[in-house]
Amino acid sequence: MLTLQALRNDRAALEAALTKRGLDAAPLVSRILDLDLDRRTTQKKVDDLKAEQNAASREIGDLFKAGKRDEAEARRAQMGDLKDQIHVLDEKQKSLIAEQESALLELPNRPHDSVPAGQSEADNVVVSEEGDKPNLGAGAVPHWDLADRFNLIDFEAGVKITGAGFPVYRGKGAKLQRALIQFFIDRADAAGYEEFIPPHLVNPDSARGTGQLPDKEGQMYHSTEDDLYLIPTAEVPLTNLFRGDLLNAEDLPIQLCGYTPCFRREAGSYGKDVRGLNRLHQFDKVEIVRFEKPENSYAALEGMVEHVRGLLRDLELPFRTLRLCGGDLGFTAALTFDLEVWSAAQERWLEVSSVSNFETYQANRLHCRFRNAEGKPELVHTLNGSALALPRIVAALLENHQTPEGIRIPKALQPYTRFDTIA
Repeated sequence: MLTLQALRNDRAALEAALTKRGLDAAPLVSRILDLDLDRRTTQKKVDDLKAEQNAASREIGDLFKAGKRDEAEARRAQMGDLKDQIHVLDEKQKSLIAEQESALLELPNRPHDSVPAGQSEADNVVVSEEGDKPNLGAGAVPHWDLADRFNLIDFEAGVKITGAGFPVYRGKGAKLQRALIQFFIDRADAAGYEEFIPPHLVNPDSARGTGQLPDKEGQMYHSTEDDLYLIPTAEVPLTNLFRGDLLNAEDLPIQLCGYTPCFRREAGSYGKDVRGLNRLHQFDKVEIVRFEKPENSYAALEGMVEHVRGLLRDLELPFRTLRLCGGDLGFTAALTFDLEVWSAAQERWLEVSSVSNFETYQANRLHCRFRNAEGKPELVHTLNGSALALPRIVAALLENHQTPEGIRIPKALQPYTRFDTIA
């Protein structure tokens, strides 16, 4: 969440920046600052009353020492009223802090200056495009038909077992999944990311720390009896590894990666946009996460985007990089680049990765700091990215590499699949 200091010191610029999201933040900012003023005023009253209480305690002690017992007892009786006043104000203070924090959680992150204004994905900016779109010719079919033809994915079995959006991978389809996961993990390892296998359920504090709560509560699967949430991405448990920690400057950067299944309740529209692997409720993904000093975070973001581009080049997929506009920017992100691959059979772009810098927004929620050069605690910058999400990568691999003889496996992936063709 945004810091109170940012609201106090840079209110006009902050409100102007949030208009890129299509948000009039002025009423909410006013409410937060009013609560903050009330909280600080209340705290001043508490401090004054406690100072008066301490002075009275010393006075009572002096009276007892002087043998003036009756005066001391009378003065002690008067202190009961002070104690009651302090209790009332302390309770008010707790309520104000809770209300203020709740209001702060409603305020999205401030977009970076480079974020373009815009209302929807139509206003995102294409930064670059690489690779030649394949000309498949007559007879080319979408991935769901290929998956059925070569017995790679059983969508109907998934519906029978669980419901729509939960496919069953089989045979070479299952082997392709495992191969991609190991390929992505190995490339992350070579880039300096330490691998973790985190829990697949998290508590509310973890979901709140990375911004899934309260913003995306309706999109998460919730085990109500235990009050645990199935993770929508490995970002949540990996980032929470350092919740509440004070890191040393020499420990930064911290680079983490992890493979997990991901669970999302989000509903899609009907039709080809959600058919097959285009939109699932359960899918596999390798995530990369970084904790950085503020001055290094945007160079790190560029490096993360280039890491994902390298994966797509090795998979021989045409792709493009987008800078998201304010209206399409995630609630917690300051700047996001999406990477999309070309789906030749569907003749459309499919998002396969989002790489974001959250600056201090998540760190403030997580209370994650480091000691800077002056030895003072300072909020870290957090970043994460998909490297990569599997469903649409599989869809694009099947569609773009289909031939009359079968589906060709990219050379970089063949050591992992141990076959060069699906036929």
